[in-house]
Amino acid sequence: MYKVIVFSGAGISAESGLDTYRDENGLWSKYSHEEVASPEGWKADRNKVLEFWNSMRLKVVSAKPNLAHLALSEFESFCDVHIVTQNVDDLHERAGSTKVLHLHGEILKSRSSLDRNLVYDTAGKNINIGDRCEKGSQLRPHVVWFGEYVPLYESALELVKSADVIMVIGCSLEVYPAASLLSKRKKGSKLILIDPRAERGDYTVYRERATIGVPLAIHDLKNELS
Repeated sequence: MYKVIVFSGAGISAESGLDTYRDENGLWSKYSHEEVASPEGWKADRNKVLEFWNSMRLKVVSAKPNLAHLALSEFESFCDVHIVTQNVDDLHERAGSTKVLHLHGEILKSRSSLDRNLVYDTAGKNINIGDRCEKGSQLRPHVVWFGEYVPLYESALELVKSADVIMVIGCSLEVYPAASLLSKRKKGSKLILIDPRAERGDYTVYRERATIGVPLAIHDLKNELS
């Protein structure tokens, strides 16, 4: 069975109503990531950081998987599909995908600010000042902030190295270390980019938004691999 690695970014969740980050009207045009998504911001003002991520969490809980998420889930019956996502939402899982690696963490979980191995399911609830882990440390969002180590990078790298097909959806690949992953793909693997602004290159491009481009790409892949 062909191994397909799907690398998804904010573009796929945007069609479910969730904010992107780096677009003209994205979150980082409205907020300072140094203040709300960095260890330094956490030290300076925990209330501000929690308020930002609590607001984001509510939006994720209200959002629903779109046609792109659903198409990827259904594709599992045809190929060995693994999803490596930069998104912190759970829309891939809610659509039915079973192999999802969250490179930048999961917003519906919290973790200890003392021990990164102590992770808790928040069930969509807010994290408040005074909410503590079993070791007595303040809980924080279970997301990877700017300047922090990406613990699942090596796992993602191994998936990319073993892929027959890599499908990149709604992702600029400008954020490191994730941006370095594609350079490690094995020789002869097929690369597909799905994004309205994707540049032409030595790969297959679908210049469409995710809900249109993903079903098209999957349809073409099925025909090619059959």
